[in-house]
Amino acid sequence: MEANGMGRQNFPELKNDTFLRAAWGEETDYTPVWCMRQAGRYLPEFRETRAAQDFFSTCRSPEACCELTLQPLRRFPLDAAIIFSDILVVPQALGMEVTMVPGKGPSFPEPLREEKDLERLRDPAAVASELGYVFQAITLTRQQLAGRVPLIGFAGAPWTLMTYMVEGGGSSTMAQAKRWLYQRPQASHKLLGILTDALVPYLIGQVAAGAQALQLFESHAGHLGSELFGKFALPYIRDVAKRVKAGLQKAGLAPVPMIIFAKDGHFALEELAQSGYEVVGLDWTVAPKKARERVGKTVTLQGNLDPCALYASEEEIGRLVQQMLDEFGPQRYIANLGHGLYPDMDPEHVGAFVDAVHKHSRLLRQN
Repeated sequence: MEANGMGRQNFPELKNDTFLRAAWGEETDYTPVWCMRQAGRYLPEFRETRAAQDFFSTCRSPEACCELTLQPLRRFPLDAAIIFSDILVVPQALGMEVTMVPGKGPSFPEPLREEKDLERLRDPAAVASELGYVFQAITLTRQQLAGRVPLIGFAGAPWTLMTYMVEGGGSSTMAQAKRWLYQRPQASHKLLGILTDALVPYLIGQVAAGAQALQLFESHAGHLGSELFGKFALPYIRDVAKRVKAGLQKAGLAPVPMIIFAKDGHFALEELAQSGYEVVGLDWTVAPKKARERVGKTVTLQGNLDPCALYASEEEIGRLVQQMLDEFGPQRYIANLGHGLYPDMDPEHVGAFVDAVHKHSRLLRQN
């Protein structure tokens, strides 16, 4: 990392480190809050910025990514920014074609159908150099943030990326990807290994470029039971954390907190808490108190308001946030939604959520 001068930018001094302190398990004056998909279509200014451009062209424009990342921070006093990008830039960098079909989502015209298709994939070691545009977006955004809040980098976890590459898009059953796990376990491990080898330098590169925390999205955990999850998802989730941490140290970069978010992965909470991440993200189906009992006191929890609660009145949002904060308790906790914001949500209600977290978490500490 040193050779190309990365990781040594002089960034503005961080003014609000509440999110980072909570992630590391340190005491905070209030509960920090951010939202998954906070840079998104629920904001009219997002739709304006994105209007004329193809989705992945936007991802490849550092200026556009920077603008979209900053938009929610101009509106709401969020405690972290997350870089605007997509988990599917990794399969793209491995040489797979991906298009974003309006109203349908991502589509791979030529998905992986059998083991020999793995030969089409590029060398995972080359992925980071293919994704320089993400690093540029992170560096630019970190400068433009002017130290207001920390910047989060992210990637999709290997199993979740594999589902898209095999299914050719979204799926309600993941039957094609799971067929691989049952019929081609060897080829599945080979693919998951390729993805891990691609993700490690990509995540280290994000930190070198200026990311101050990393989140790994295992969005399709819920399609696996504990046995398949333990065989095909968890070992790679662990491997990513271990290798990224070792890689940061080797590159002379300071450690950053890492978050694992396995949607519908409630059956593996204990394992996730011991998989090498400082923070475990929870979806809205998990009861905070039970989650805390199961994961113990050594990790920070993040989550987990039902995103659809934002359709409720602002008063009701306040009540639900209060209840959530009471259950999670004041420390080792980062407030968030249990999944991303939806395009038809009212920005005012997002603001009400953020304000309620700040207000109630301060009151909670006084009592």
